Amino acid sequence: MGIVVKDIQRNEVWFMQKGADTVMAPIVTSSDWLDEETGNMAREGLRTLVIGRKKLGSELFQEFVNKYQKASVAMHEREASMQRVISQLLEQDLELLGLTGVEDKLQMDVKTSIELLRNAGLKIWMLTGDKVETAKCVSISARLIYRGQYVHQITKLSHPDMALPQLEYLKSDTQACLLIDGESLAVYLKHYRQEFLSVVIHLPAVIACRCTPQQKADVALLIKETTGKRVCCIGDGGNDVSMIQCADVGVGIVGKEGKQASLAADFSIDQFCYLQKLLLWHGRNSYKRSAKLAQFVIHRGLLISVAQAVYSICSKFEPLALYQGWLMVGYATLYTMAPVFSLTLDCDIDEHLTRLYPELYRELTLGKALSYKTFFMWVLISLYQGVVIQLLSQKFDGIDPSTFKIMVALSFSALVYNELIMVGLQINKWNRIMMLTIIITFMIYVGSIPFLGDYYDLDYVTSFSYIWHTAVILVVSLLPVWVSLAISRRIRPPTYAKVQQD
Repeated sequence: MGIVVKDIQRNEVWFMQKGADTVMAPIVTSSDWLDEETGNMAREGLRTLVIGRKKLGSELFQEFVNKYQKASVAMHEREASMQRVISQLLEQDLELLGLTGVEDKLQMDVKTSIELLRNAGLKIWMLTGDKVETAKCVSISARLIYRGQYVHQITKLSHPDMALPQLEYLKSDTQACLLIDGESLAVYLKHYRQEFLSVVIHLPAVIACRCTPQQKADVALLIKETTGKRVCCIGDGGNDVSMIQCADVGVGIVGKEGKQASLAADFSIDQFCYLQKLLLWHGRNSYKRSAKLAQFVIHRGLLISVAQAVYSICSKFEPLALYQGWLMVGYATLYTMAPVFSLTLDCDIDEHLTRLYPELYRELTLGKALSYKTFFMWVLISLYQGVVIQLLSQKFDGIDPSTFKIMVALSFSALVYNELIMVGLQINKWNRIMMLTIIITFMIYVGSIPFLGDYYDLDYVTSFSYIWHTAVILVVSLLPVWVSLAISRRIRPPTYAKVQQD
C-alpha cells in the first residue's frame, strides 16, 4: 500500500510504500540483506513488513498527476489503468527504510478449539498470506501441526512438469501435513486441480501460505465442487472476504483488522474459540432440530391426508370432504402447530458434553438424523396411524350420513390427540415451553369443541362412548410406535444416550 506525502515546509514530495517482502524486494534498492532478515524473523514466528520511500521531483510528480487523473476518468479498465500508472512511475527504485517484525499472538483457547474441531471430524486448512516460515511456526503453535509430525513442503514450484512427482510421497504417507506456497498452489490449480485435491483432501492438515485473496476463494470453491461437502470459511480481515462469501457457511471474526470479514459473513464472532459453541452446540442442535421438525411436518400433513384417502375409498369415492371449514384451518394452526414447532427447543444432551465428547458432532456427517431411512420410517408411521384412526372411527360409528358427524368428531379428535402425544414421545429433554404448548393446545381444542356444532355431534362428544372410543383408537395407533421406539433404544441406544449414562 502506497501514499504520496507532500512536505510543505521543505517543498518536497515523497512516495511512501509498505508491503510484504515478496512485493517490496523487486522495487527497493540496497535490498541485499532483506531476504536474510525477513527469513530470520519469519523463523521466530513474526509477521514481516517492509517500508520504503521515493523522493519525487517536480517533473515526475506532475507527470504522475496528469497520467493518474487521465486514468481515473477512463471508461474502461479504470482500476487497472490507475494501478499501471502507479507501478510505472512510483513503484520503482524505492529507498529501503527498514523492516518490521510483529508478533502475531494467538487468541485465547485457539489450540483447544482446533483440537476439538479435529476430533469432531472437521478437516482444517489454513490459508494465509504469511511467509513459509511464519506459517509453519503459527501452525505448530496452534497445534494444527503436531509435534514430530512430518511436514511435506512444496515451495517455489514454477514448472508443471515437477508438480505431480511432488505429490507421490503424500500418496504413501496420508498422516503427513502439507505446506505449500501460493506460487506452487497456482501451478496445481491451473494444471492439476483434480489430481492435487484427490491427494491432499485425505491429509490431516493443509497449510497454504503466500496466498492471494482470490486463491483462498478458489481453494474453497474447489473443495466444494470436488468433494460435495459443506465448507466453512473463517477469517478476520478484508483479504478473507472473497473466501468467506464463496463458502457454504462464512464466519467473520471481529478483530484489529476491522469488520470487513464479519460484515460479509453469515455469522460474526469475537474470538476464534467461540467456534466451539457455534459448531459443536448450536450447529449440532440446529441440524437435529431441523430434521425432527421436517419429519413432523411430513407426519402431520400425511396423517390427515391418509384419513381422507381411507374415507374416500370406503365411501366408494363419494365427493365429500371428511374435514371441512374450520377443522382444516384449526388442524394446521391452533390444534397442532405450537407443539410441533416447540421441537425446535429440544436438545438431547447438555452443552458441556459437546465439548467433552466432540465426536458426537462427527455423527452428523453420516446424515442419520435426516435420511431416506428416516423419511420412509415416518411415512410408514403416518400411513399406519392414519389408517388405524380412520378405520376404527368408521368401525365404531359407520359412514352413513346419519352418523357422519359422530364419525368426524371421533376421527378428528383422535388425529389431534395422536399428534400431541407423538410430539411428547419425541422430546428428549422437557422444558416449560414445551409442556405449556402441549397443555395449552389441548385446552384450546377441548375448549373449542362446543363451537364446532356444525361439524360434530355434540351429544356424542359429551358421552362416555366418545371417551372410550378415543382411548381405544389412541392405544392401537400409538402403542406399536412406542414399543418399537423403546425396543430400538434398548437394543441400539444412540450415542448421546450412552454419553448421558456415563
